[in-house]
Amino acid sequence: MSWNPMPFSNQSVLVTGAGRGIGQATAIKFASAGASLVLCDIDESSLGETKALLPAETETLALAMDLTVDQAPQAVMEAAIHRFGRVDVVVNNAGYIWNGAMHRHTDEQWWAMLEIHATVPFKLLQAYADWMIPQAKSEIAASGTALVRKVVNVSSVSGTLGSATQVAYSSGKAAVLGLTKTLAKEWGRYNVQVNAVAFGHIETRLTQPYEGAPPSIDHDGHRYKVGLSTDQLTHLERTVPLGRAGQVEEAAGAILLMALPESNYITGEVLTCSGGA
Repeated sequence: MSWNPMPFSNQSVLVTGAGRGIGQATAIKFASAGASLVLCDIDESSLGETKALLPAETETLALAMDLTVDQAPQAVMEAAIHRFGRVDVVVNNAGYIWNGAMHRHTDEQWWAMLEIHATVPFKLLQAYADWMIPQAKSEIAASGTALVRKVVNVSSVSGTLGSATQVAYSSGKAAVLGLTKTLAKEWGRYNVQVNAVAFGHIETRLTQPYEGAPPSIDHDGHRYKVGLSTDQLTHLERTVPLGRAGQVEEAAGAILLMALPESNYITGEVLTCSGGA
């Protein structure tokens, strides 16, 4: 079988958290492979930066929206279907971290992490089902099979292995795995492959190095400490057989792998992208 350099031509790909980091790199990967894009991020300016990095010919719908707001996931999916008439790949990538030891975790912290990492993907895929299932059934009735569609959910080794000071984040990322494996069983009949990618240490603003006081990010009126101290980074790199952190382009490549036609018989799986850690 010959290699197709533009495997997503005539396909629409939805990427959440597309304004920065892994989401931005993922959007660029899919655009370079011929996809039309639906980009969603809470930060409108960062979406503009992503759009500026895409090939000029890329058809793009950019939606600046907080997906934790009631009905926002449904609105995103409806806008995507209205704009392109289809969604072939859904990448659930949006998220952030809010760390703290278990005995210091607040209820607000717990629910915030579960909402963005578990509830938002659930709501977005539930909205996707409203369009996808009738569409797949009509394709099966007409030709005996539905077109291939893909879901790639972003998890973390914090969700597969646990991580100190990340009890809420880890729980949210673990929930993603249950969502992935369950939908793979439910949606196989519709020819939808549902997989997850669990990332290890990838260089993003959430893992930026620091000495002294940690940096922070703003989100919804809160400031969250992020980054890793130089001592933490040194320790992490020693545990990675490849000896370094991953780059966002490499993380995006793992997501792309799970969406390519070559992965059409892979579903319900968790691909760990951690440099072997």
